[in-house]
Amino acid sequence: MSLQRIFIAGHKGMVGSAIVRQLESQKNCEIIIATRKQLDLENQAAVMQFFKDNHIDQVYLAAAKVGGIGANSNYPADFIYQNIMIQNNVINAAHENGVQKLLFLGSSCIYPKFASQPMTESELLTGYLEPTNEPYAIAKIAGIKMCESYNRQYGRDYRSVMPTNLYGVNDNFHPENSHVVPALIRRIHEAKLSQAKSVTIWGTGTPFREFLYVDDMASACVHVQGLDKNEYEMHVSPMMSHINIGTNDEVSIRELALAIQKVIGYQGEITFDSTKPDGTPRKLLDSQKLLSLGWTPKVNLLDGLKTTYDWFLKNEDQLRQV
Repeated sequence: MSLQRIFIAGHKGMVGSAIVRQLESQKNCEIIIATRKQLDLENQAAVMQFFKDNHIDQVYLAAAKVGGIGANSNYPADFIYQNIMIQNNVINAAHENGVQKLLFLGSSCIYPKFASQPMTESELLTGYLEPTNEPYAIAKIAGIKMCESYNRQYGRDYRSVMPTNLYGVNDNFHPENSHVVPALIRRIHEAKLSQAKSVTIWGTGTPFREFLYVDDMASACVHVQGLDKNEYEMHVSPMMSHINIGTNDEVSIRELALAIQKVIGYQGEITFDSTKPDGTPRKLLDSQKLLSLGWTPKVNLLDGLKTTYDWFLKNEDQLRQV
C-alpha cells in the first residue's frame, strides 16, 4: 500500500491523541496534525486552504466540543454551533479536495433517551433525545447524515463510528466541565488529600453506563477505517451506515464510584444527591456488528481506571492550572 497522508483533526484531545498513538506504529502512513492556533476548524476558508496545501489521503474527524451534563446544560448553543461548524468544514473540505476516506467520530448520546437496550444502530431517530445533551446529539446526528449524504451523492467512503462513554489518558479533568470518570477521579482524589469524610455525587447512582478505555476506542477506529469497502458495506446500509463501538458490559454509577474509590484508596463515604439529574437511565450499546467484524476490546474497567489515575497523578500540577 502506498504512503497515506492522514489528517487527524483533534489530535490533542483524548481520542485524537489515542488515534495518533495507534497510527504511529504503522509504516505506511504520514500523520498530519495542526494545533488550534495553526488551524481554526470553525473557519471554513482556513480549513479549505489547509486541505489544499496538505494533499491529504484520509481523515479521522475526532475534533469536537465535549463535556459532561453540567457543561451541556450551561452551554447548549456552543455545543450545537461549534460541533456543526467543525463537521461541516472538515467533511466538505475533504470532499472538495478529493479525499475519498474519512472517519467521523460521534457519540452514543445520538440515541433516544428511552431507546431499547442494548442500543442497536437502528435505534437512531426513533424517539426523543436526552434533554441535557440534545444540542450535542443533534450535531453528531448531522455529522453522520452528512457523511452518508456525501457517500450517496458523490460516491465517497465516509464512515461513522459511535463510541460508548470513553475515558483514559489525556481526558478532561476540569472540575465543572468533565465527564463522569475524570470528574469522579478528581473529586475523590481531592477528598483523599483533604481527608474529607464523604464525597457527594450527583444523582441516585442507579443509572447504568458502559465505559471504554480510549486506546481500545482508537484501535476500533483504525480497524473500521481499514476494512475493505465491500466488507464494510455488507454490514451497513446507505442511510444507516454508522457502527457502534463498545464493550457490551455495563456498571451502575454507584459501582463506578466505588471502583474509583478503591483505585484511589479513599477511606471516606460515597453519598448520592438524588435532587440532581441522573441523565439517561441506561446506555448500553449493542456492539455486535463491530465484534463480528473482528475487533475486540482489550482493557477491562479496573485496569483502565488504574492507568488513568496514574496518568492523572503524573499530570496533576498541570491539570490544576486548567
